[in-house]
Amino acid sequence: MQSKNKKAPTKAEREHIERVKDLPCSVCDQHGPSDCHEIKQGQWITSIALCKDCHQGSRNGIHGQRQMWTLKKLDELDALAITLGRLFWN
Repeated sequence: MQSKNKKAPTKAEREHIERVKDLPCSVCDQHGPSDCHEIKQGQWITSIALCKDCHQGSRNGIHGQRQMWTLKKLDELDALAITLGRLFWN
């Protein structure tokens, strides 16, 4: 959902978002479609592919207790590296 205070993504950014959403989750590897999580709001190039649970789950999600993140010993930069690797090298 687009925040009302955030600038709408450009055509190139929308294409990038759709490519990220097609990837498996960068934390638990669940098959897509995934959510496209921005590390910093409005900077779509640094988006991470996350399943609903690793994104918004109360126990596992980045916006929750981050249990899956802790179990896998990942932070947002690790997940970004996985996403970018899947986009450009797989």
